[in-house]
Amino acid sequence: MGLTTEAGTVRAQIESARESGRDAARSEAVAKQHSLGKLTARERIAALVDDGSFYEFGALVQPTRDTAFTGEVDAPGDGVVTGSARIDDRPVALASFDFTVAGGSNGTSGSLKMHRLVALARDEGVPVVMLLDGGGHRLQEGLDSWHFAWGFGLFREMVQLSGYVPIVSVMAGPNFGGPTNFAAMSDFVVMVRGISAMGIAGPALVRSATGEEVSKEDLGGADVQCRNGVADLAVDSEAEAFDAVRAFLSFLPTNSGHDAPAIDIADAHPDAADIAHVVPENPRVSYDVRSVVDALVDHRSVLEVRPTHAPNVVTALARLGGRPVGIVANQPQHLGGALDAAACDKVAHFVSVCDAFGIALLYLIDVPGFLGGSAAESNQLARRSGRMLFELGRASVPRFSVVMRKGYGAGFIAMCGGRSFDADLALAWPTAEIAATSVDGALDIAYRREIAGADDPAAHRAALHREFSAYINPLAAGQGFGVDDVVNPEQTRDLLIHALERKPRRHLVHTPAKSHPISPH
Repeated sequence: MGLTTEAGTVRAQIESARESGRDAARSEAVAKQHSLGKLTARERIAALVDDGSFYEFGALVQPTRDTAFTGEVDAPGDGVVTGSARIDDRPVALASFDFTVAGGSNGTSGSLKMHRLVALARDEGVPVVMLLDGGGHRLQEGLDSWHFAWGFGLFREMVQLSGYVPIVSVMAGPNFGGPTNFAAMSDFVVMVRGISAMGIAGPALVRSATGEEVSKEDLGGADVQCRNGVADLAVDSEAEAFDAVRAFLSFLPTNSGHDAPAIDIADAHPDAADIAHVVPENPRVSYDVRSVVDALVDHRSVLEVRPTHAPNVVTALARLGGRPVGIVANQPQHLGGALDAAACDKVAHFVSVCDAFGIALLYLIDVPGFLGGSAAESNQLARRSGRMLFELGRASVPRFSVVMRKGYGAGFIAMCGGRSFDADLALAWPTAEIAATSVDGALDIAYRREIAGADDPAAHRAALHREFSAYINPLAAGQGFGVDDVVNPEQTRDLLIHALERKPRRHLVHTPAKSHPISPH
């Protein structure tokens, strides 16, 4: 009888400890979180994952209280809810940081939970999803070298995880310091307008260190950081953020050892016939390349990544015949589609993610070249263009290219044009022009004196222009076998689908024995 009573007491203590960290026991903190327009950590989990699929570990965890400043800290779960779950019936390892607990900060105990989460993702080969809403390392513990001298091994573990499983972050609150580093280690980062912010240091620390007065929105709000290229997508609500996470994961395999998931699609493709009318023949007339993307890929399958950062190039995940592809497309509406430093970084990271998870690449080319000038040099275009070439050269997934219009200079090569990177299918449209530079540029450089010395400079320039234009048309490219074929735009979708069906998930890469290639400096 005594043992039974004692066991019952322990059970009651366990249940009480468990319930103390749930929303129902913390009504005042929950109400404050709601007043900020935010869901709680547990509400977010319920909104994101499949019903009944979340299994929590570490619910009973308490913070360490062994320093001069932590004796009175009240932090159930140590500020983070961790566990396993399913999203669209696929397993994930999930962490939801709890802003209602010490501002979402974590100490040693919370770090142990995150280490456990990363180990689970590694051992089970499942994606990591982090719902971030907090202040990083808890200062009450951080102001003690006994603790902080250990550093933070989680980043090393995440590096080892990178490229093996997808890593996704939702910035669901003010996330300065550590949470921003988590986002930097992620493959996909979503921010929510009005509630999200991120950066290396928050406004208070910036003011203390530099004297600068800046709001968290101006410093690192959703639209600011998406334009900066730090985040991939800004949305208007947490519900939209969760939809974006589901969409992103739907394109990727559970881990790099699996095939990217294909789906069955209906044959109907309402936009396919529009493609013949999207790209103007006149290379000086602009158009929206996203209309080309919509007409080529499966209907309503596009998820654009970093749409407001470096808008002169479009990067998007989509499907062709039900199979995932990563699309890189020059956007003539911005800088004429030329490649600047920001665009090169954007493409390089996107290609790296696609290659890590076995997603084929489709390059849609209308590029006047790299954007030169003093601004380009100060932005290190020489180095960043090398990174774009580097990631394309490392990729082992199938690569397809379509020259829609301009294919000029080194930009043509960096966009996987021709045979430079052994594209699995290299196509051109009748509107294509392929050359080391534009005819106008060549005349201005190589034939300037000849034109100036002619009896009628304008007429001589026009004659030279006609002569050279005959040599840069796609027929010559096809005759020289620099492309596999010159096809009409409306043929392109079927050709790409058939090529994608034939190709292996990865090609064998023949390189000398080495540890790894060195990223361009």
